[in-house]
Amino acid sequence: MQKKFQDLLHQYKLQVFHVEHDKTSVGDLTKECLHVTEDVLKQKFHYHFHGLADANRAEIINMVNNYTREAILPQVVEKLVMRQIKLEKRMQALVEFNQRLLEILSEDRTPEKVAR
Repeated sequence: MQKKFQDLLHQYKLQVFHVEHDKTSVGDLTKECLHVTEDVLKQKFHYHFHGLADANRAEIINMVNNYTREAILPQVVEKLVMRQIKLEKRMQALVEFNQRLLEILSEDRTPEKVAR
């Protein structure tokens, strides 16, 4: 029984490693990440002035907003999305691991052990 658990845990670790490091998996993750990042960046966010702002202040805020959207935000969103996708893949592997673990435990219960 312990050998089955060790093999199952080893398979889980291999699966997670391959998802995060295998060339095809990394390529798929990157494509998915860039697709989600592009969708997020296409959304329009607007700053709403609560009072009337003078032209100089509005221009400075507009410059900061444009710089943030074009220079900073894409990299930040991309890293966040990549982390989220990796965690989702890892969670999916963990669910499969738990399912196989429960199958092994249910197979091991023979009628003799249940009768005890």
